[in-house]
Amino acid sequence: MDVSVVKADYANPQHARAIPALLNEYAKDPMGGGSPLSDQVQQELVGKLAAIPHAFSVLAYVDGEPAGLVNCFEAFSTFACKPIINIHDVVVLAPSRGAGLSQKMLAVVEEEARRRGACKVTLEVLSQNHVAKAAYEKFGFSGYELDPEAGVALFWEKKI
Repeated sequence: MDVSVVKADYANPQHARAIPALLNEYAKDPMGGGSPLSDQVQQELVGKLAAIPHAFSVLAYVDGEPAGLVNCFEAFSTFACKPIINIHDVVVLAPSRGAGLSQKMLAVVEEEARRRGACKVTLEVLSQNHVAKAAYEKFGFSGYELDPEAGVALFWEKKI
């Protein structure tokens, strides 16, 4: 099995095809919501990502075929006065799971975070996604808390 992991170039046609295709497979998975991306999202995604200066993606290929994706965005820590890298999506296609792709992609994310002078890398994960949680813990991620008496941070949303 030949594995390669690269920081995506949104202008590269091969990368531009792989990103929405991989994200669509994730969206169809129960852990991604169980519904495919709309045609509009699939068509516009890479152009919209390319227009965001603080966005970057990492792609994994197995034997030359797209098999993994991580989409990231730079935010800012006011407490540390440094960038934060937030991992928004992590995708590994089912046939390639268990081959260490997530660890290899996360290493590229961490390398980019260090290059940007970030103080940390963040992500959210569903509480019942035990496989993903194990992969993240293996890479060094843990729950976020400032003080055990205040509890762990929760990820909330308000759809608009």
